[in-house]
Amino acid sequence: MASKSLIAELAAADAFIATAESITGGLVAAHLTDESGSSGIFLGGVVAYQNQVKQELLGVSPSLMEQQGAVDAEVAAQMAIGVRQRFARINQVELEKVIGVSTTGVAGPGLQEGKEPGTVFIGVSSRISDVVYSFEFLGDRGSVREQSVAAVVNAIREQLQLLGG
Repeated sequence: MASKSLIAELAAADAFIATAESITGGLVAAHLTDESGSSGIFLGGVVAYQNQVKQELLGVSPSLMEQQGAVDAEVAAQMAIGVRQRFARINQVELEKVIGVSTTGVAGPGLQEGKEPGTVFIGVSSRISDVVYSFEFLGDRGSVREQSVAAVVNAIREQLQLLGG
């Protein structure tokens, strides 16, 4: 994975990024901050492993969580929107310049909320759209998490293309 070029792409687009992670447990933030220059674009992240954190810090609807569970496309969307809004405000950065990304899913080895291991939702929120990507990855727990990080990187790049960056 080429974080350095992604960091350069974000900087060239005058874009900032904030992360809200569940299934990846901070791996996306670690990946993004692995390269020098990331401090100029990475606003921060939340590892929202527990449902209460998703609700309280990211603004995910409690009724949605009750009805759908944490592994859900709309939960991923609300996580991405929430982290984008909160980190833009905290860092006093124009909301239009911030991309929020989120991850939620089942790494395995067993079912969670009736969903199979490898079920992953990635949310992306920007000034032009809120998008959720759905995946069914194969492999063990570590592999599912690694594939999720790679999918986030691809989703950010796609969003940058849409933003004209």
